Amino acid sequence: MVDWLRPHEGHLLLTGVAVLLVGLAGGRAPGRKGRKAPPVVVVRLEPLPGSEDLPLPRYMSEGAAGMDLYAAVTAEVRLAPGERALVPTGLRLAIPPGYEGQVRPRSGLAARAGVTLLNSPGTIDADYRGEVQVIMVNHGREPFVVRRGDRVAQLVIAPVTQVRLEPATGLAPTERGENGFGSTGS
Repeated sequence: MVDWLRPHEGHLLLTGVAVLLVGLAGGRAPGRKGRKAPPVVVVRLEPLPGSEDLPLPRYMSEGAAGMDLYAAVTAEVRLAPGERALVPTGLRLAIPPGYEGQVRPRSGLAARAGVTLLNSPGTIDADYRGEVQVIMVNHGREPFVVRRGDRVAQLVIAPVTQVRLEPATGLAPTERGENGFGSTGS
């Protein structure tokens, strides 16, 4: 085994190098009964110094859309009901142009503890190179503790479209018109 790849609690940890998150490169996806694999998008990932003990993001099931992100806190973060905190992940990403990273809440945390993410989904722009962090909030009734290595969010890589806005003095009418919040029924 090479010196930058070492086993850790059932995962292989890559240390001190940039890593590529990739899907299957063409062909048939294993277990997908002949269906073609989705297109491959390469996202470069750099674990920051001091986060070598944390697992890298990965899909937890064959059909998963998001990869878990882990808390890279150096001490426990206690969130009282109503409190929020910025939680580091120990990762930097290089997302290719035409894509974004979406940081989304984990449904289990929300269901069990009332803990979710603010600014959700958060956007990681293709040209951002800082550490990925998540804004956690406790909407529950009890304090919640974030510990190092906790799964705190999901990362989804998705295509984006940039548009050209054209100023107008009026817009084409629609049946809905200006009817907003709740206007389409309950």
